[in-house]
Amino acid sequence: MSFQSPVVIQTANAEFPKAELSIPYVSGGKSEAADKKINHTIHQTVQQLVHSQGDLDDPNAQMLGYFEQKNNQKDYLSLSLYNYAFTGGAHGMTLQHSLTFKQSTGQTYTLSQLFKPGSDYVGRISKIVSAQIKARNIETLEPFKSIRPDQDYYVADRSLVIYFQLYELSAYVYGFIYFPISVYELQDIINEDGPLGAMLVND
Repeated sequence: MSFQSPVVIQTANAEFPKAELSIPYVSGGKSEAADKKINHTIHQTVQQLVHSQGDLDDPNAQMLGYFEQKNNQKDYLSLSLYNYAFTGGAHGMTLQHSLTFKQSTGQTYTLSQLFKPGSDYVGRISKIVSAQIKARNIETLEPFKSIRPDQDYYVADRSLVIYFQLYELSAYVYGFIYFPISVYELQDIINEDGPLGAMLVND
């Protein structure tokens, strides 16, 4: 694989009453069209997160949007978008949505697209998550059975990180719960033409 330089990530700030959003803006990729496609997807996702939080009518309401870059190498970008909102009640709520892109095309990937067609990635990942829950003594709201086929994830170097939203797996106090899995643990079912396939290559 030839060297693929990282894209440039800058922060665009948007403010409106009771809300401040820091939004990633991508530039410097091989294709301006791909950069534009990536930025459009990011913008749409940020809007969806904002709308998911409901209104800010409460006098004390506030919203804060921010992001974290997880992977920016080998033609793949993975990042997490966060939106915290307090709209009244005991505490605020934070949502997280992660996006993984092929930098040269702007394509996004669902969890299933990271693996070979027909492979039991749900079963394989669920076993690993279950073992980590036990090893880490994580208290779950219900006995853990399986991840969703479209479970939230991001790519971080040579790891696939599966995670659960607040209240999805455990009580609010636990926050987001992350399960890092080495790509080498899933090597036999990985789609070699996708993000995890690129991370398998030692170059």
